[in-house]
Amino acid sequence: IINCDEVDCTTFVEYALAMALCPQQGDEMQEGDFARNLQRIRYRDGKIDGYTSRLHYISDWINNAVRQGLLEDVTAAYSPFKQKLSLSYMSTHPELYKSLKNSPENVAKMKKIEQSLSGKEVHYLPKAKLPADGLPWIKDGDIIAITTNTPGLDVAHMGIAFYADSKLLLVHASSTDKKVVVSKVPLSQMLKDNNKWTGIRVLRMKK
Repeated sequence: IINCDEVDCTTFVEYALAMALCPQQGDEMQEGDFARNLQRIRYRDGKIDGYTSRLHYISDWINNAVRQGLLEDVTAAYSPFKQKLSLSYMSTHPELYKSLKNSPENVAKMKKIEQSLSGKEVHYLPKAKLPADGLPWIKDGDIIAITTNTPGLDVAHMGIAFYADSKLLLVHASSTDKKVVVSKVPLSQMLKDNNKWTGIRVLRMKK
């Protein structure tokens, strides 16, 4: 499904990345290129094969994009801090997902995916280490994935880095404002204000 009129935090980032990856042909973007990019971003190895081929966990999403050469994990290069993945949220809350609540088969497949990712360590930047004015290695346009301490989850929110007035802000689809906005406060303050958010992972589109 492609619906650029209604987005959540993940689909907003996916659409922006799919557009950015399109070949430059003046001001024109070919819909076919956009759709192909989106499929590569959104599905494991770019192949649509049922509900569980969609990259529902952002750690899985990141691994896929790095593997395909679409993104680089900037955090891995600049932050020494690591966290161990422990994923179980979707298989333990199937009632929250239309395609899981009446499908034991999909729940079992999702559990296998969770188990394959759990135990792996990933680099992240703890929120206490992010100043209001950002860091030299975080650039305009970088994808920001906000890590969480919610049991069974890895990432709670996503957006795009944007510097203004010497502050690192976040362009994101806000569930509160019901639209895409630029944060009114620095990303560092957003993180401090949410006790379920633990830090960030930073990804950059490969040229």
